[in-house]
Amino acid sequence: MTNHIIDNKYINRELSWLQFNHRVLQEAADKSVPLIERLRFLGIYSNNLDEFFKVRYATVQRINFAGKEGKSQLGGIKASELLDIITETVIKLQAESIKILAHVQKLLEAENIFIIKEFQVSKNQHVFLKKYFLEKVSPALVTIILNTDLKLPNLKDNAAYLAVNMDMQDQSSQYALIEISKNMDRFIVLPREGNKDYVIMLDDLLRLFLEDIFNIFDYTKITAHMIKITKDAELDLDSDLTKSFMEKISDSVKEREDAEPVRFVYDKTIDKSTLDFLMTKLKIDNTDSIIPGGRYHNRRDYMGFPSLGRTDLLYDKIVPLQVKGLSLEGSIFEAIAKKDYLLYAPYHTFAYVVKFLREAALDPKVKTIKITIYRLAQISQVASSLINAAKNGKKVIVSMEIQARFDEQANIAYAEQMQREGVQLIFGVQGLKVHSKMCVIEREENNKLKRYGFVSTGNFNESTAKIYTDYTLFTSDSKILKDINKVFGFFEVNYKIYRYKHIITSPHYTRNKFFQLIDKEILNKNEGKPAYIKLKMNSLTSYKMIDKLYEASQAGVKIDMVVRGICCLVPGIKGVSENIEVVSIIDKFLEHTRLYVFCNNDKPKVYISSADWMTRNIENRVEVTCPIYDQTIKEELIETFDICWKDNLKSRILNKTQDNTYKKNNQPKIRAQFATYQYLKDKLN
Repeated sequence: MTNHIIDNKYINRELSWLQFNHRVLQEAADKSVPLIERLRFLGIYSNNLDEFFKVRYATVQRINFAGKEGKSQLGGIKASELLDIITETVIKLQAESIKILAHVQKLLEAENIFIIKEFQVSKNQHVFLKKYFLEKVSPALVTIILNTDLKLPNLKDNAAYLAVNMDMQDQSSQYALIEISKNMDRFIVLPREGNKDYVIMLDDLLRLFLEDIFNIFDYTKITAHMIKITKDAELDLDSDLTKSFMEKISDSVKEREDAEPVRFVYDKTIDKSTLDFLMTKLKIDNTDSIIPGGRYHNRRDYMGFPSLGRTDLLYDKIVPLQVKGLSLEGSIFEAIAKKDYLLYAPYHTFAYVVKFLREAALDPKVKTIKITIYRLAQISQVASSLINAAKNGKKVIVSMEIQARFDEQANIAYAEQMQREGVQLIFGVQGLKVHSKMCVIEREENNKLKRYGFVSTGNFNESTAKIYTDYTLFTSDSKILKDINKVFGFFEVNYKIYRYKHIITSPHYTRNKFFQLIDKEILNKNEGKPAYIKLKMNSLTSYKMIDKLYEASQAGVKIDMVVRGICCLVPGIKGVSENIEVVSIIDKFLEHTRLYVFCNNDKPKVYISSADWMTRNIENRVEVTCPIYDQTIKEELIETFDICWKDNLKSRILNKTQDNTYKKNNQPKIRAQFATYQYLKDKLN
């Protein structure tokens, strides 16, 4: 990838993100990854790119539209220049992704799995598909006839369309769009023939039956090519004081449908007249990212490619482990009254979180449940447990973040349901997103209230808990839970700023506290004492935090970092960051844990957190970083970090060349995610 380092110290955030998505694409190209999983990584790559254009590209474009260079916001690159670099980089990556897809499809054919096009359909398959089309597709089809004089109807964001061109008998052209509906299966599995599996894409099914769709038109030739537009996803909140916050969010989400396009992707084989007509109709100009692509778009749908019963072409499913000493049959309250426990999803089962809430909902001694919600599963046992608790007379307080991007509507629906059932809702804090992951429960014991709870690095979501790696600490430590209870007090009375003795909170204390911890390592190093820093996070974009790490590096403090996504820090700069190494692990699961370890003269201070080291997490969100006091858990966290650090199969080195080179050495082969599962499994013995 192109090297764009600002002032020899920082990598531009947007370009670092594209580098991260390139690592996802590497998984699709990795021959050690099972074939169908490789297709699914292509889907993840495409889905990531869609969100990037809706959010980050749209932000840069807005800066450019405002007539600003935006250099201070964009790390020293002009907005107009950055838009061009992004488009150039994405075109290269798209071309690479198309080659990877073609190669994977050839390998699938060697496994007797054929993804066929409309002109490859046999007579028997045609009979099957005609019935499928008439019964399942045709009744739900959305077809838009385009007229030069009429305004183009509002096209859906990130929906793919077949752009149809009919050459008419009178030498004119008639254009139309067919929507590739998200409500239909993108992949249609045909009847098996011998030992061969056949799949056809919905796009090609539509091409196969174009004559049926447009049989009322008198044309001499008909063609269909794929297009897709991506729209700006920023929410513009209404200032109408008569509307509730929930109404404003809901209205703003609906207004996304009318947002400006920021990306236009088209099949590069489309004829010029059709392309020109569509671009004029869509008002696409040179400030938008115009990407020539292949025959198919919305490759995010490959995330749902059918398994066809071929478990040999999928990752082996792991059986989630129990947490040693914590039973799903006995009382979780009784267990954590005696000691803290750490759940490490997806290696451990997420069922403990649901069991804890269900127990609280039924326990007559439980009086109050307070919890933060950021993203819920589509069918959420967490939500049903909270509703159950409210029905049993508990006071249930939920801080619901209904501005969780792209989950706004789902969260609004759950919020409305909870309100109807008597749950008390708090809709965050004005100007701040509530991103902390925590729960505190008050239980009456011996005529006193005792607190129990948990703090996590991830969302309380049963679906993502199967694929996101996250820590959840179960505790009855009164010191930690007293602080967490204060955060809920802040939600209710925003003008009151609390002091916390144990947890670290954003937006008031995170930067200063981490600065103090880093300064302590610098001091210890200067005094000849042991000093190191180990950090694991999703993204690092805060220049202030980066500069502080540079300061520690210059003092000789060794800093090891595992950063999955964006990393604006440049390791290995002479005189600046020679003592910093950064790797990124992309593998079967999505690395989502935030773990911060400080040597502290060989008496490590260890924290888990909801916060990455991004400006938004430090200054514009309510985040909680929780200390780990239990010595056994502390050792386990450091050991799992070290397993990640030793990965030499799925770990990529992040450096100024930005080439995503795999970390290779002469050490025994370690694949961190598989080694972590085995490590936790061994601890059960």
